[in-house]
Amino acid sequence: MLEKMMIQKTLRVPTSTGAAGDGRAVARQLDAALLDVGFSASRALLEHVGALAPAPAMDLAATVVSAVRELVGDHVRHNAYFLGFPHDVPDTVEFWAERLAAAVMAGDAPATGLNLLELPGYGTYQHTYAELLAAHDELVATAGDRVTILHLGETVEAEASRLYLALAGRTTPLGEADLAILSELALACADGTQPDEIPVRENRAVLNGIRLVLGRPLVAVDTTTDVLRLAVQASGGDVSLREATRFRAFRRPERRVLLAALNKVAEGKLADVGRYAEPWKRLGERLHPHEFGQWPHAQKVFAVARGEVRVRTIAGRAEAAFGAGQIGAAATALSAAPGLLLRSADRLLRQSTGPDRAVVVDAVTEALGTASGRVLLSLREHVGNRLTPASARLYASRSRNSWVGPDRRPPLPPELIADLSARLDAEIGARLTRWERPVLVDPAVLDVALPLSGKAAEDGFAVLPRGSRATVTGEVLRFFTYWRQTSRDTDYDLSVLLLDENFREAGQVSWTNYHHDGVVHSGDLTEAPEGATEFIDVPLTPGGTYVVPQVHIYSGESFDRVAESMFGYQTRAAGQRGAPFDARTVRARSSMRGSGRVALPMVFVPGPDGWQAVWLHLYLSGRPSFNRVEENTFTTADRVRALLERRYLTVSYLVDLWRAQTEVRVWDGQPVDEPVTFVGLTAPEQLPDGSEIYGPARLGELIPA
Repeated sequence: MLEKMMIQKTLRVPTSTGAAGDGRAVARQLDAALLDVGFSASRALLEHVGALAPAPAMDLAATVVSAVRELVGDHVRHNAYFLGFPHDVPDTVEFWAERLAAAVMAGDAPATGLNLLELPGYGTYQHTYAELLAAHDELVATAGDRVTILHLGETVEAEASRLYLALAGRTTPLGEADLAILSELALACADGTQPDEIPVRENRAVLNGIRLVLGRPLVAVDTTTDVLRLAVQASGGDVSLREATRFRAFRRPERRVLLAALNKVAEGKLADVGRYAEPWKRLGERLHPHEFGQWPHAQKVFAVARGEVRVRTIAGRAEAAFGAGQIGAAATALSAAPGLLLRSADRLLRQSTGPDRAVVVDAVTEALGTASGRVLLSLREHVGNRLTPASARLYASRSRNSWVGPDRRPPLPPELIADLSARLDAEIGARLTRWERPVLVDPAVLDVALPLSGKAAEDGFAVLPRGSRATVTGEVLRFFTYWRQTSRDTDYDLSVLLLDENFREAGQVSWTNYHHDGVVHSGDLTEAPEGATEFIDVPLTPGGTYVVPQVHIYSGESFDRVAESMFGYQTRAAGQRGAPFDARTVRARSSMRGSGRVALPMVFVPGPDGWQAVWLHLYLSGRPSFNRVEENTFTTADRVRALLERRYLTVSYLVDLWRAQTEVRVWDGQPVDEPVTFVGLTAPEQLPDGSEIYGPARLGELIPA
């Protein structure tokens, strides 16, 4: 349902067009139901519901509650293996001995060999969800429990258009979930206002895929790869072109549209065809370009893909120059593609000397004015980490798989870094939006990493980009992971790895070790036909170790194949009762849809001012089966260390640039009496009319074009 998706994405509730009446009783019920899951309706939202007739008021309230329950993971039943968790969890060996004794007493003990995971009663719930709830007292609310405010929006059509234009016009790539949302909105808003610009090519493909099916003119197609992405999107494939797509059969009118667009952009733009030669050859089998002799440039694309025509690329010419030691010539060749030049700036600068250095600096400086804001910010972050070699280099793919390798690059000269940083700051600052009203900044958002790519994060609630830091309150961390298998038995294992100040193993808790120094596991579940949840409690003691929660696929379906999977964390006061899962205590919940077999969602870091959560959004390839925390200690520690040592560009960087051109205030929690541009994690309930709010979902809109 479109309304539910928009509520989850924006925390704004579209107004209902239902009949007016007295819905005040429904409004009170809505307010109570929302508080039970850690949300609160703004005064304007409650007044709107209260002014509706009971039937439409109830429909709107049901949509709102369903949306937010799904958002925090409360739409499923989170049972625990041990009924009394976090109390009454036995020692691991004691538990296995008990299971083995039960098998012997029942005559089910194996005659030869012993597989602990196949003992009777192991890995499956021994009680119902109702029995779990009955065994726990009600949660007593505390002042530290989360309350997230829902605001009243405009009509469904207006809210859909607003979100559509924001996503389509985003200057940074969207994640998989947002691309799916954009596709839905593109269909719903096909007859409405369209974006003035669509900077990201994957977004163009999504929009044009809808327009192709509807028979509308294509928009913003200016390279051959745009046409390839469009064909992939129309075939239900991966528009990032990372994975192979099985192209569907296109209708003749669709083939004409695709080939006409290809013919229009192909002349002089064949350099990228070789990069995607195989997809082009397979697409040619579906488009039959030989039937359309009026479009010779389109036919040439497929000739290049088949190797019948050779085209030398910019990257190829640059590599030849690098190989010959002609660094200045390499910079000159790359100048035709400013984005590619800036992505190669480090290599050019560290290899150039003498006259070549001046050529490289001039080329880089000239490229600053034409490259995208995202590339400029990426380079600014990069050079900020080049004063000294890193302890290790972290490589993360778009699918969030990760590798670590040694950093053998010599550092760049400090004066060069300072000069390039100043040039980048000036160019980025000149492109930032000029705010007409004061900028009010929530201090909690200052340590959020700039979302330079939606690919580096998962979908969910209160999820932040990789490298972001958030303050953790409370005395006990409770991790949870939930999965529901699609067609075959699937065993996910929630684990915690503890690392000392030198990133060496200090202990672990998992299905093989239920207890360690106050950390406790809820019990191992080995199948999830109707869903299964595992929990781990971690006391937040002062001066503790790094806490690295992770989810291992022991057997069965991958993260991107199961029907549903999620990871999240709650915080509680010491001794706070309640069921193992309570939505009011959920601080964040993220999906797990990466292609690896081990998920590393985040790490928790102790410090002098308390604990912080740092988002990782990484996956390890792992093994096809039987992954365990003990086997990944070294690789996990390497990645955690590399990410924590990296200096990310955060919102505070933009705030510093804004100060040069507008009034910037730090929000102290007090009401404001004039319209502002608010930037923060959670917006105040009441802001003056005319205010603009940039929450976590809109931070990408702050990245300049």
